[in-house]
Amino acid sequence: MFYIIQAAGWPIWLLLIASVIALALIIERLWYLRRKRILPDGLLDQVIRDYRDGRVDNMAISRIEKSSPLGIVLATGLQHADVSRDDMREAMEDAGRTAALQMERFLTTIGTIATLAPLMGLFGTVVGMIEIFGSQSAVGSNPAELAHGISVALYNTGFGLLIAMPTLVFYRHFRALVDSFLIEMERQSSRLVDVICAARRS
Repeated sequence: MFYIIQAAGWPIWLLLIASVIALALIIERLWYLRRKRILPDGLLDQVIRDYRDGRVDNMAISRIEKSSPLGIVLATGLQHADVSRDDMREAMEDAGRTAALQMERFLTTIGTIATLAPLMGLFGTVVGMIEIFGSQSAVGSNPAELAHGISVALYNTGFGLLIAMPTLVFYRHFRALVDSFLIEMERQSSRLVDVICAARRS
């Protein structure tokens, strides 16, 4: 491995740094964006039971809010249970945007690395080409410098693509995951609004 890094020249260090950052962020997002962490099973049903049984107080709302991003939205609905339906939905949508920001955290950085890695590899290729042309002289070429320039060009191109491809896959996966979570959160929040409004009418 050290031989490859040495043969690839100094541009490879930029790619290594990018790969470490991408790996750390992907692991963090895999840990955070778990369904049971974002949309705990049975949370909505428990909230509805507590509301109908009159067990919703400030302590209960605080507990729900801290449980998950879905809990933030549902707790907001409970806090605005005495306002109009439209105002309640608007408050929950605002809370949903806050939860969305939490779920989308670091996704821009992951997407940027996926886009930037091939360009960084191309930069390394250009550096290698410069070294290749620099090895040429009026009396001939220096085989060692020529080989080093080719190594720099090829290793950086390959490593840039090696970083970009899985990073792009994870970025698309996370985007789709967040979108599906937001749709489910909207569905569950609408159900809570219907329950609250029906309870006020009865």
